[in-house]
Amino acid sequence: MKSTVEEDVSSFYVSIAEEDDDRSYSLSSDYYRQSCPSVERIVRKMIRDVHHSRPSIAPSLIRLLFHDCFVEGCDASVLLDSDGSMISEKEAPPNLSLKGLDVIDDILIVSCADIIVLAARESVKVAGGPRYVVETGRKDSLGAFKEAAERWLPSPNANLSDILHVFASKGFNEQETVSLLGAHSIGITHCIFFENRLYNFSGTGKPDPELNPEFLEELKAVCPFSAPSSSPSPHMCSGSAPSLPASGNSKNKTDGVIDLSFNNEGGDAHFGTRYYRRLRLGKGVMFADQQLTTNTKTELWVRRYSENPALFRADFEDAMIKLSNHGVLTGHLGQVRKSCSKVLPPDED
Repeated sequence: MKSTVEEDVSSFYVSIAEEDDDRSYSLSSDYYRQSCPSVERIVRKMIRDVHHSRPSIAPSLIRLLFHDCFVEGCDASVLLDSDGSMISEKEAPPNLSLKGLDVIDDILIVSCADIIVLAARESVKVAGGPRYVVETGRKDSLGAFKEAAERWLPSPNANLSDILHVFASKGFNEQETVSLLGAHSIGITHCIFFENRLYNFSGTGKPDPELNPEFLEELKAVCPFSAPSSSPSPHMCSGSAPSLPASGNSKNKTDGVIDLSFNNEGGDAHFGTRYYRRLRLGKGVMFADQQLTTNTKTELWVRRYSENPALFRADFEDAMIKLSNHGVLTGHLGQVRKSCSKVLPPDED
């Protein structure tokens, strides 16, 4: 595989300039037909191989897509390191627990922005979700946007009005917002992201009344009141630590981790569906998720998706395609980095 990738990289960099001259400044389903025709096959195989040894990589890469595209568009700005001219988005609190960046670098055979999008698509598939069409031709940004990342990436403790406002500002309506959040049916999260719901909701000294009582006790068993202080930054759930079932055994108490798939409850065919069904039962782990049942417009889609998996998968496909095409750079508006963490110098651009 390594030799194949190296050959494609060489071919890609030789022909990319000519290809840009011949194409309009837009995405295309066959953008790499001359420079790297096997790019999708290579990404698919590498994601499957990594997923076999690191099952947590799928939610990590889906989350990486969201954190890239929701700032200034799908431009791989999230991958840049800090230098003398900019501060990395990776230093923004919501991004401190991002994982999977190494996988993007390992796959790098076209633009970093396209690899993020393609890797997320394959991650959805290996996690049991639909495989949707992805157009390519994105270019990489010339800078990072740390302040924008802090402004636009919502906290798991954000209220529903704030979440809907953030999504609406990026062009997503209530239906699309609810469908995208269905990706929260996979991955893991740490106690620190929701422990206030268990013991001191809104400063009341009591649990969140929206929590199912039996589920509340399960979560308390995993997350005892004396939670350790050295925990991940409380800005976003993670998707890359060893996952544990949501049951109250002693191992879970030590790790303080909840598996959002609940041991793949219902199997891969229930990607997304189990998330909505659990919300209707008051079993949403994150405050931001459970609030979807408190608004008439969002509750409607929670109910529909819980009852109709085919509808969810179709709407999720559409929303992921829209997200993947948000704010892209094409043509000469960006560059194709040779290392995802560094902007190309002007003489190589």
